[in-house]
Amino acid sequence: MAKAYWVSTYFSVSDPAALGEYAKLAGPAITAAGGRFIARGNAVQAYEKGLKERLVIIEFDSVEKAIAAHDGPGYQAALQKLGNAAQRDLRIVEGVA
Repeated sequence: MAKAYWVSTYFSVSDPAALGEYAKLAGPAITAAGGRFIARGNAVQAYEKGLKERLVIIEFDSVEKAIAAHDGPGYQAALQKLGNAAQRDLRIVEGVA
């Protein structure tokens, strides 16, 4: 079974305090669901149309586990804290086996 990667790119953050409150809930919810943080923070270098904004990459054992983590009550509670504090793009992609 191929691993899955949750990739979240941030275009802008309008409320850093709300992002902090989100992170307090999101991190534990994701790790409890089997997610492993591979990278997180601002990009060191960006090419083409890339932004040097926040990026998060999380590895899961499967696509199903990644989706379940996102849709689960712990992460959904974190999203409530985030609200409209950030404009971002979150994708789940299957790894190359």
